[in-house]
Amino acid sequence: MPVIRPRRLRQTPAFRAIARQTRVHPNELILPAFVREGIGAPVEISSMPGVVQHTLDSLRRAAVDAADAGVGGIMLFGVPAVRDAMGTGATDPDGILNVATAAVVAEVGDALVVQTDLCLDEFTDHGHCGVLDARGHVDNDATLERYADMAIAQAEAGSRLVGMSGMMDGQVAVAREALDAAGHQGIAILAYSAKYASAFYGPFREAVDSQLQGDRRTYQLDPANGREGLREAALDLAEGADVVMVKPAMPYLDVLAGVAASSPVPVWAYQVSGEYAMLEAAARNGWIDRDAAIAEAVLGIRRAGADAVLTYHATELALALRG
Repeated sequence: MPVIRPRRLRQTPAFRAIARQTRVHPNELILPAFVREGIGAPVEISSMPGVVQHTLDSLRRAAVDAADAGVGGIMLFGVPAVRDAMGTGATDPDGILNVATAAVVAEVGDALVVQTDLCLDEFTDHGHCGVLDARGHVDNDATLERYADMAIAQAEAGSRLVGMSGMMDGQVAVAREALDAAGHQGIAILAYSAKYASAFYGPFREAVDSQLQGDRRTYQLDPANGREGLREAALDLAEGADVVMVKPAMPYLDVLAGVAASSPVPVWAYQVSGEYAMLEAAARNGWIDRDAAIAEAVLGIRRAGADAVLTYHATELALALRG
């Protein structure tokens, strides 16, 4: 008969609770939210049931709901009515993302960490994350100049953390230098360090009305390369990132664990649109227990090493965690 019986610690709910090694708290969740210019009511995103493109008014309400649920932060993405090759709407003080940022900050203040996506893809008519050169390729260094201006514009709109999601070489250092020179030393930088060229971004393209032709494989990471994600995180740390991130989350838990094991700063993970859509689709077909699967998926991301998780289920899950 066995002497060592691990089941002893699983006998009752109380035993399981006291032996639990990983927990999720509402303030470890961050809600990504889309705000679209020129609409009079929220627009449903067909590939992401339950998620909408917000108006300014509905975005304010969503921010309040998130804060009331105990969510830690909100990450804002803008969907402009007009785009151009340089993505000029991204740095316009009257552009949708900057206006929305100011509106959310005015609504919830410091109850949430108001964060902004710092990337050109939503604002360019070609859908790429940077400026194109004469050959139609993304020009890394010309893009960095735009990112510097974006960082200042977002800080002046009230963002407390800028999310560098464009995967340009040197982007964290350029943003840090620009922010500091403009007197915004207190604005934090989130580096999307290990952002992979993933098939799981599909629904997001609908959410931001992406104009992308082709793909982003020349700047986002090859899904086959785990060590490259660790290298990118190390480079971003050396450039002064305050937080580093792995994106997507569940298909890259090995990368997440590796980054978490070596990072001296918080490590976040983004449960992306395709992950959300799969959970919702399976639940709607009756194939999984929706609420249990949502909770387990985020728990798994936390267990792999994420200090916080960006998830479209953030407000709902926070309420459930609070009972």
